[in-house]
Amino acid sequence: MRYGTVDVLRDVTFRARHGEVLALLGPNGAGKTTTIEIMEGFRVRSAGRVHVLGTDPALGTEAWRARIGVVLQSWRDHGKWRVRELLAHLGTYYAPYSTGTIRRPWGTDDLMAAVGLTAHAGKKIKTLSGGQRRRLDVAIGIVGRPELLFLDEPTAGFDPEARREFHALVRRLADEHATTILLTTHDLHEAARLADRMMILSGGRIIADGSPDDLARRIAGEDEVRWTRGGRHFVRSTPESTAFVRQLFHQYGDEVGQLEVRRASLEDTYLALVRGAEAAGVRGADQAVVR
Repeated sequence: MRYGTVDVLRDVTFRARHGEVLALLGPNGAGKTTTIEIMEGFRVRSAGRVHVLGTDPALGTEAWRARIGVVLQSWRDHGKWRVRELLAHLGTYYAPYSTGTIRRPWGTDDLMAAVGLTAHAGKKIKTLSGGQRRRLDVAIGIVGRPELLFLDEPTAGFDPEARREFHALVRRLADEHATTILLTTHDLHEAARLADRMMILSGGRIIADGSPDDLARRIAGEDEVRWTRGGRHFVRSTPESTAFVRQLFHQYGDEVGQLEVRRASLEDTYLALVRGAEAAGVRGADQAVVR
């Protein structure tokens, strides 16, 4: 993607598997939202090839759009509608695209229950709290039972309980309904909890692609195990801390004390990758990519 003479995205190459939850991470300005908007068909790319559900998004038909769901960062339309009325109305647009075993849309009552809005069904949208409004945004995004769901900062404004319920909903959509989900988030804990796979975008390119555990092991190094025995302190670095600790207790039993295991964290991994990519960019090198 090029604006003027500046490439804001270049060679962003990846595939999303059926039923996978894929998180796209990166600092502000990395190109996350631009990447998502190209795949949604809202922005026309400058070059390259994109296929979403087998279709070029720039040529997507209404039937193709009925197969995807989009949750934007925010929107403020339809303030005078009531929650149930709006969801029921939007559902009518998807009904003509029901085919075979794919039933579109969700039943309105089931959908409100799934996102925690049943108690607010009769409220006007303009009276909803920030968290309630975000739940409605999610409901609108999934009303058509999408095969592919785009979530752009989906839990912004959620309280901890609402965030926990939303995470359960995302996993249910992926596990029970085989929905492929691509989300952007700045919340690393959210990404680690939800994502089967994570990609880190920096400087307009993907610098890492893998599961949270894989990235932590490959980038942040081995786990560190600390313990005491017989009044002495010990430290050992190991790629398999669980197996090491099991062997430690098998060999020394109750002699082992003050055991501490420090695993490479997702935050450690993320910061190491972004800083490495920034340094490589300064040097003009392409050495920071991890697959």
